[in-house]
Amino acid sequence: MIDYGVILAYGLGLILLFILGRIFIVPLKVVLKLVVNALLGAISIFLVNWVGGFFGFHIALNIYTAFIVGTLGIPGFVLLVILKLIFAIN
Repeated sequence: MIDYGVILAYGLGLILLFILGRIFIVPLKVVLKLVVNALLGAISIFLVNWVGGFFGFHIALNIYTAFIVGTLGIPGFVLLVILKLIFAIN
C-alpha cells in the first residue's frame, strides 16, 4: 500500500530544497565575483609595484585599494593609477 502523505512530503521537501538552493546560490556568485576581482586587482597592483619600482612608482596595497579594485575590477585599478599620477607629490 502506498502512503501518499510520505510521497507528498518528499516532493515538498525537494521543492523546498530547490528554492533554498536558488536563494543561496545568487549571493554566492556575487561573493565569488568580488573575490576573483580582488585577487586580480592584488596581482595587478603587485605587478605595477614590481615594474614601477624601477621608475619610483608604487601603489599602496591596503584595505582601501583592495576594496576599490575588488568592487570595480580593472576600472578601479585604472582609477588608482590615475589618482596616483594626479596626486603624486615628489
